[in-house]
Amino acid sequence: MSDTVIVSLVALLGTLSGTFGGILTSSKLTNFRLEQLEKKVEKHNGVIERTYDLEKGEELLEERFRDLERRIGSLEAGAAR
Repeated sequence: MSDTVIVSLVALLGTLSGTFGGILTSSKLTNFRLEQLEKKVEKHNGVIERTYDLEKGEELLEERFRDLERRIGSLEAGAAR
């Protein structure tokens, strides 16, 4: 084999290894960033669920408060008679 063919083959091997190395590194970085985004989304969804639960609890407290106001009103009306 001539020197030109050997140099060409070595250059081809270097190019292929560099290309595949870059692809693998890029793929790993992309997967890492996707995992980080998934974690953020999970935290966000947890906040939304907790907010929903808080709103339900607030509605229950408001209903109890209205009921207590009615009871106090009826007690005051009964005491005034």
